[in-house]
Amino acid sequence: MSKFKIAVLGPIPRDTIVTHHGDVIQKYGCATHTSIALSRLLGEAGTVIPVTHVRKKDEGPIRELLGAYANISLDHITSESDRGDVVSLRFIDQNNRLEKQTGFMDPITPEDVKDLLDCDAFVCVPITDYEVPLETLKYIKQNSRGIIILDAHGPTNTLTVTGDRLIKFWVDRDMWLPYIDVLKMNLEESQCCWFKKEYETNELKGFVPQTDHLPDLSGHCLQQGLKSMIVTLDSRGCVVYQLADGKVREDFVSSVPVGHVVDTTGCGDSFAGGLGYGLLNDPTDYIKAAKFANAMGAQRTQGTTFEVFKPLEATIEMIQKHYGSL
Repeated sequence: MSKFKIAVLGPIPRDTIVTHHGDVIQKYGCATHTSIALSRLLGEAGTVIPVTHVRKKDEGPIRELLGAYANISLDHITSESDRGDVVSLRFIDQNNRLEKQTGFMDPITPEDVKDLLDCDAFVCVPITDYEVPLETLKYIKQNSRGIIILDAHGPTNTLTVTGDRLIKFWVDRDMWLPYIDVLKMNLEESQCCWFKKEYETNELKGFVPQTDHLPDLSGHCLQQGLKSMIVTLDSRGCVVYQLADGKVREDFVSSVPVGHVVDTTGCGDSFAGGLGYGLLNDPTDYIKAAKFANAMGAQRTQGTTFEVFKPLEATIEMIQKHYGSL
């Protein structure tokens, strides 16, 4: 039996986090969460390959951190240009935060993935709009059979010259959709993906979280070539959209309940890792994949270290306890 190979494309930022409890945490984030979550699920059944660019001063600690997991390959972690993401996060409540970014990695290019085209899945977890370019997704789609999962956090976030990270409309969305299989986003990001042709000035004052637009957004995206759109709803779970007999099917998948929430940083990245794993054996079972995704996101909230991630057997037990079955 051949082993799975999953590439994880995205930054490994040096994060300084102030939690909603006031605790200060310093750690490496983003693609680290995705890679370690996948590593724990895969075990001896496959290899996780983070593809990222980091600062030279961070390369050693990152390699030491990820090198503790036997099934994570370090071959595509590079620091030639000595550029990597540096991020500060201050949570104002459990789910909302203020962000600053003061370091910027080089974009991940086709050259970075040319030796990985035999991967079964490409889990792309950019946090800013330049990190995983459209050109790279096109190259993968045209040269690989691997599933392409993209977190919309990247194309709906940008940077100012003062280092402020701000949300933005994903205006060129339709140029990207034919090259994505599964698009994952949160509710705020979904509102950045669905916009009017023109606005009155007084309409552009920010978003009020709502779901009314999701049927129209999902229908549009699925008609453009997307196979599934999955929207996370914070502590409630997620909603999965796919086409069934030519019509949009909507399924709500409730969250996996947990006790005290310690830190939500990296929940979206962990969720993306669960999606990637869940689609390996059945690339069209998006409901099952969402259950794995919810489980990994729930595990991430339970501590400040990567020890929160459970192996496959314990994760399946967690899923079956809540959902009754996979």
